[in-house]
Amino acid sequence: MNRFGQMNTLRNQIFLGFMLVMIIVLGAVSFFMYDQVSVLLRNNAEKHIQQTAVQATGKLDVLLRQIDTFTMQVATNATIQRLMTQEMEGSKISFDEQQSLQHEVRKQEAYATGIRSLELYTTDYRMLFPLTDISLDSRVPMEWINEADEGKGTLVWFGMNPRYPDSIVAIRHVRLIDHSFSDAGYLMVQIDKNYFELTDANGSDDNETSEMMGLFDANNQTITSDFSKQVDVEKMLKQGDETVTLDGEKYMAIEKQSEATGWKIIILTPLKYATEGISVLRTVIIVSSMVGCLLFLFLTFILSTMITRPILNLIKVMRNAKFGTLRPIPVTSKTMEINELNNTYNQMVVSLNDLIDVVYQKEIIQSRTELKALQAQINPHFLFNTLEAFYWALDEKGEEELGQVVIAMSGLFRYVISRADEDEWVTVGDELDHAERYLRIMDMRMVDRLTWKIEADEKCRSIPIPKLLIQPLVENAILHGVEQRIGAGTVTIRVGPSARPGFTRIAVIDNGPGMDEEKIQALYTAMDKGHDHSSFKGTGVGISNVERRLKLYYISDSNGLEIQSEKGFGTTITFEVPNEHGRSIANEDHSNRR
Repeated sequence: MNRFGQMNTLRNQIFLGFMLVMIIVLGAVSFFMYDQVSVLLRNNAEKHIQQTAVQATGKLDVLLRQIDTFTMQVATNATIQRLMTQEMEGSKISFDEQQSLQHEVRKQEAYATGIRSLELYTTDYRMLFPLTDISLDSRVPMEWINEADEGKGTLVWFGMNPRYPDSIVAIRHVRLIDHSFSDAGYLMVQIDKNYFELTDANGSDDNETSEMMGLFDANNQTITSDFSKQVDVEKMLKQGDETVTLDGEKYMAIEKQSEATGWKIIILTPLKYATEGISVLRTVIIVSSMVGCLLFLFLTFILSTMITRPILNLIKVMRNAKFGTLRPIPVTSKTMEINELNNTYNQMVVSLNDLIDVVYQKEIIQSRTELKALQAQINPHFLFNTLEAFYWALDEKGEEELGQVVIAMSGLFRYVISRADEDEWVTVGDELDHAERYLRIMDMRMVDRLTWKIEADEKCRSIPIPKLLIQPLVENAILHGVEQRIGAGTVTIRVGPSARPGFTRIAVIDNGPGMDEEKIQALYTAMDKGHDHSSFKGTGVGISNVERRLKLYYISDSNGLEIQSEKGFGTTITFEVPNEHGRSIANEDHSNRR
């Protein structure tokens, strides 16, 4: 036995099977837990970042509303409305009025923070405040002025001032309340970029998450940012990636856009912050799996030992059986199945010991029987030689008819006495020849009282049939038919195709006294019980014997013997055999004999 065969034991199979199942279960549970909890941790981190973005957006909206309110207050100030109306009607304001306008604007600026400058312009872009000769179209691009016109009095944000990079520009139309809100000019405000600082929205500057936040205008120019380096916002937004790499470190990117200005708030959170809980979870799962495997390994080893130890003990006891030692084993296991196995083995030992005694006795009897059989083989040989000597003696004396009877008797004995295992199956023709020899001998004994005939289809003569089925019926017909009749009697053997396809019908007919219905039923009952009181004395073979052999050989293919008789009109006994049943067996026996 190779090494693999030696390792392929029940104990190892249980051990490896349990371990494999445990590894699969632990692996599946660990994978599921890791996947679900990692998603949960990532979602929590994303929710935190989203909340930070919402807070930053809220603060930005508050700052924007403050500037909007401030500019609205300036644009609707009574003094500014009056002077702008005067200017619109074509009456130039005086120097004193410009001074009062400046005073009014400065007073409004005192209540606002983050304002770098506030400028007023007429509808033809002339500056009213401060007192310079600069026009609006020289200060900002014409596209901005057109957008402010489309705003119709709302504050329009433009982002970074190309001439002053540290300022954010917003323009509002000044509309005259007392003149059906007609346009009177422009109010341009420049706000310091630091006014939009949003880093305190997510905590202190040294927050634990190390988040970075940036505010960008509609043209993706940086308004305020605490990014460690310049970020190509336009390229990052086009990629649509949830993670970006900055200075070799990966960040989760969250974008929020202001509905009022179209500005973008981008928050970058280190990816390790979102996954730091996942690494801890991974370590916990690995350690738990290893501890579980070691614990299960120990328990599986103990369990497999408990299961296989009684079996190994039983194997040791059974191995002694090949040395002829069959002894019961003590039942000591606490396991019900092992106890049952031991009890079954003990019962088997008792049965085998009894069988050994029986076989031993049978071997002794068989030896004695073989000796008797060897002695009995001499008797038929002596009988056949004696009959042959009778025949030649009668032939020399001219007793030819008597000699033929002796030959028929010799053939009859050879057919009956030959070994059953050699001639168990014969053909219908062999059976008819045997019956014919028997009829010749009985014809000599009964002189003129017996006539007989055999009517057989030639195609049916080659059909296989068990030995000695027809002759006992012929014997019965002579004994209870012809001999019970006054005067000569006739026995007819008729063989031909049956009404059932594939079957052959064999009938033995006599013209004896017949039987009434009561006698027929009694005969059927005797055949069912295996008793036969109708057989000819000395033969030991009768109707019951034929009936039982038909049932044993053909099982369900044969209906057994059918008896038809009427008082005073003779008796007919028939049976049917299948044409193919037993053919292969007969051919095999024939080949063995050759």
